[in-house]
Amino acid sequence: MTDPEKLTYERAAARIARITAALGGMGTAVALAGWGWRAGAGFLIGSLLSGVQFLWLKGLVDGLGSGKRRGGSLRMALRFLVLAGAAYVIFRLIPVNPAAVLAGIFVLTAAVFAEVIFEIVYARK
Repeated sequence: MTDPEKLTYERAAARIARITAALGGMGTAVALAGWGWRAGAGFLIGSLLSGVQFLWLKGLVDGLGSGKRRGGSLRMALRFLVLAGAAYVIFRLIPVNPAAVLAGIFVLTAAVFAEVIFEIVYARK
């Protein structure tokens, strides 16, 4: 019998990325089927923004352990400006449902909660 896999940061990050993608795809399909293309497109855009934010945060966490100084504060501020600019363009120029965009942005939060539940259940075994 082999040892159970250990709970590591790398595995957790990979699971969160997969859960984010799965929730984004399923949520887009549900929004598209239930509320039309504007809601589906809005949820897709929100979940894509959520995924980009996850990649940025993962890069920040990975950089913390490397010991390199890479201008983290300025880079993080610029990232939030990019997200604010994207939100402006989405809400002003693209005819999507703003509530669906907001729901899509919370896909990462749901994925993190799912990972926490997974680790609690997995740690009990």
